[in-house]
Parts: sequence; structure tokens; C-alpha cells
Amino acid sequence: MANLVRRVRHKLYLTMLRVLSPFMGDTRHVAFTGPGSSRHLCEHIASLDPGKILVVTDKPLRDLGIADQAAAALLESGVPVAWYDGVQPDPTYEQVEAGVALLRTEQCQAVLAIGGGSAMDCAKVIAACATSSEDPRNWAGLGKVKHEALPIYAISTTAGTGSEATAGAVVKDASTRSKSVLSGPTLLPAAVALDPQLMLGLPPHITAATGMDALTHAIEAYIGVWERGSRLQDGRLAVRLVFRHLVNAYQDGSDLAAREGMALAAFYGGMAINQVFVGSVHAIAHQIGGRYGIPHGLANALVLPHVLEYCREEAEPRLAELAVVIGAGAQGEPQAQLAHKFISAVRELRTQVGIPDRSDLIRREDHAALADAAVAECMDYPVPRLLDEDSTLAILNQITA
Repeated sequence: MANLVRRVRHKLYLTMLRVLSPFMGDTRHVAFTGPGSSRHLCEHIASLDPGKILVVTDKPLRDLGIADQAAAALLESGVPVAWYDGVQPDPTYEQVEAGVALLRTEQCQAVLAIGGGSAMDCAKVIAACATSSEDPRNWAGLGKVKHEALPIYAISTTAGTGSEATAGAVVKDASTRSKSVLSGPTLLPAAVALDPQLMLGLPPHITAATGMDALTHAIEAYIGVWERGSRLQDGRLAVRLVFRHLVNAYQDGSDLAAREGMALAAFYGGMAINQVFVGSVHAIAHQIGGRYGIPHGLANALVLPHVLEYCREEAEPRLAELAVVIGAGAQGEPQAQLAHKFISAVRELRTQVGIPDRSDLIRREDHAALADAAVAECMDYPVPRLLDEDSTLAILNQITA
């Protein structure tokens, strides 16, 4: 009975989303792409007379000179800049608060994120906090950031999260070790740069994890049951790009074409989920990432094939289409066969880039709490099949070493 009630509630929720879709606004923005695009973005920002800018990044990128390289044209233009390099993986509310304090002290009027998803997510919430006295913890949930934020710009140095293309951010509560999604249309960056030159030194294990993150976004948007915008076109393109370029980027980090392909894959995957949200993979991955500090892309990679198997029957037509997109099967083969081939291809890709099947960080004694949280989060997503406690526990068992 409980599962029936949940399915009915979920169906009503999806109906509400479809009704509200026309009023949700545009989901696209300006993107500068290709080698040197970070310079073009900075020149664009400078032309807008933005006032002082807070650059949000992490200390390793600053120490390596990558952040300064990315912002070079901005610095050369004479735009005043303040640096906040306190972002760490899985940014916390405390890191956001430190960035906001610096922004206010320096009287910055815009925010530029340089880095991966953590820097971009942190920058978005800093920009929203700058124009509000409300506790950002109150914005946890979908669409709760409704006020105007400061202008946000982003230069991505990894190819995975797609945060440069979304109106959402993930922030961790350090006390509970839980992650929350904050979202609203004003968190969408005004303009971004996808500069593969900044990604050339990315280590193989980060290339792999972030690449699987991009793949997860594309697949979850594609198999979801909310028809909106260009999510199918964006999802297909992202999946094709990941399968074409990830192994090459992993094996040869200096392959500029592969880096650019993955940067575009992450961006298109981000645009896809920006229109229709994520799904059950994220519902589980957020729990194991928050509790154990497992990097988000790795957490998604651990969970992805198991969730695809779980919803294979419901998502079979879409999975079959993706099999054809990546060349794992041919048009005209039985859908069930094609869906199986696609899931097998996902597993094989994960193996090719060195990602394991299980993690020894996950504790079996935590499974029940993790499952409860994942099942609850799943209700917010337009998934083809809702998670239940038994299925989630089974998945957790399969990824626990």
C-alpha cells in the first residue's frame, strides 16, 4: 500500500511539473567554446563594465596557476578582482559563508567561478546569498531560489558536472554529512567558457570520474519521463560525445580534441538535466557521496549500471535508442536486446577508464539510513521507476566491497 501511495503522489507531482513547464523560463545562455574560449569570456565580461568581481576557485588551481591563466584577460583588462580560493570538494555552507563575507568586504558586484562543479556550485550560492539575508539552508529543494542573484559567470576546468549549464547547486551540510540541491532560474550562469586547454593536465582518475558524471546526466535526462525542451537532443549528443572521447581523454590527457569533446559532453549533459532534473542514480549517489566523501562522479559511476538494470523494462525504448546512438546495436534489433547492449556498453566503458565495481568506503551498517534518504530524494525526480527500500538496499549491497 505504501508503494502505491508513493506512485500516486509521484504521478501527481509529474503532472504538476508538466503544467508548470511553460512558466519556467529559458534554460539556455551564452557559451564560449574551444581553445582560448576562457579569454573570450573574460573579454566579454570586461565589456559589460561589471564592477569588481569575486573569483571563486580552489587553492590547488590557484597554486598551479590555472586559475590565473583562466582569468588572464580579465586581469589584463583592468577589471578589479578579489579572490576566494577556499572551495573544497563537496562545498559546505561554511565555505559559502566565507565567500559571502569576502564578497561583501570587497564590495563585489559579480561572481566568476573557475574550477569544477564544487567551485561553480559554491559561486552560485555565494551570488544568491549576496542579495539576500536569508539562510541558504532554507533554499534546499527544487526551485526555491526565487530572488535575483548577482551575475554569475563560469569557466569549467573539468568535464563532468555540467554545473556551468544548470540553474542548480549542490551544497553539503557538514554536521549531517548530507547533500542538498538548491535551484532557481537566477542560479543559471549568464555566460560560460568551455576551454579544453585548461583541462589538459587533468589526472586520469578525475577525467574518468567526471566523464562518467557527464554520462550519468545525459542518460538520466534521456530516460526520464518529463518531456520538456531539447532534453532528448542534448542527452543524445552528450552520450555520443562521451562514448567517442572519454577513453581517449583518459588514456592521453594531452589529446585536445578529446578534451574539447568531453567539455561539450558535460555542457550538453548539463543542459539536459537543467530542463528535466536528474534521477535515481543521483538519489543514491548523493547519499554515499555526502556520508563518505566519495567524489560525485565516482559515486554516480558506481551506481549507474545498477539503476539502469532496475528500470530497464520501463526505460527500454529510450535505452534501445541510446544503444543505436553509440553503435552498440543496429536499428531493427529487438528493443530488449538493444537495451541490454547499452547497459553492457556502460559497464565496459566504466571498466576501460579504471573505475571499480565496488567501494570499500561504504558501510553495510549504514545501508538502511542511506536507502531511506535515497528513496525520499527520488520522489523529486521524473524517473521511469521509483526506487523502493528493497531495491535500493540491493543496489547498495552490490556496490559495497
